[in-house]
Amino acid sequence: MDVVIEDVDFSFDEGKVLHKISIVIDEPGLVCIIGPNGVGKSTLIRCINKLLKPTSGKVVLGGKDIEELKYKDLSKFMGYVPVASNDFFPMTVMETVLMGRHPYQKWSYSEEDLKVVYDTMEVMSIQHLAIRNFGELSAGQHQRAMIARGLAQRPDILILDEPTSNLDVRHQLVVIERLRDLAIENKFTIIMVSHDLNIASKYADKVIIMATPGIVYKVGTAEEVLTAETIRYVYGVDCQIIDIMGRPHVVLLKALPEEEIRKMHADEEQGTSR
Repeated sequence: MDVVIEDVDFSFDEGKVLHKISIVIDEPGLVCIIGPNGVGKSTLIRCINKLLKPTSGKVVLGGKDIEELKYKDLSKFMGYVPVASNDFFPMTVMETVLMGRHPYQKWSYSEEDLKVVYDTMEVMSIQHLAIRNFGELSAGQHQRAMIARGLAQRPDILILDEPTSNLDVRHQLVVIERLRDLAIENKFTIIMVSHDLNIASKYADKVIIMATPGIVYKVGTAEEVLTAETIRYVYGVDCQIIDIMGRPHVVLLKALPEEEIRKMHADEEQGTSR
């Protein structure tokens, strides 16, 4: 299912956060949104899933403006896992994941619902935790259970806000690789906010890099987006890009002085640097 973001602006009381965002996501796979703190990554995905209403512009899902969709109808097509949720449900892990089937629930949960829940727990390697109290889980187990709940919706679009933030290095790789493979095999789209440039470069089919002041700076493959020049401008960091197994790998070198970053951005605004 296509997601079309058309000229989206968003403002809080303190000022504008998103500036004329236009993106088309029309192929299944893993889409990573990256960029420094404060450029509007989480705000953008909350506009995509209708938690926030754009100040102007619109988000179109499968040809329909999401403002025309009721939340329960939208949840049949789109799942959302927030960053490091503080929700601690007084229920088992299985019951928590089963909440992902709510959009399809009638009078009670079906055998199909239970099969979907077990399958998604197996994908996240938490099936052995099924009868554990959700509140007793470690931060990493908690995160994997929340991702399983999102997968249990069987959405066409699954939005994840920093899904690897509480995972150790091994589980970061295992979880993202499984999610990417699932998206490709089952032809759905995962839109993921990440701060890890090398997770994005290794696994993303499309990379969206945002920059100050709340703009999309580049969209493309990892090879097209993750260049030393772009990272220098967007993050204010010198780096070296090396090829590992056909994918770019970012080796960070040093942070630029603030005055050099300001000059670089001023030159960009005057059209002299890009």
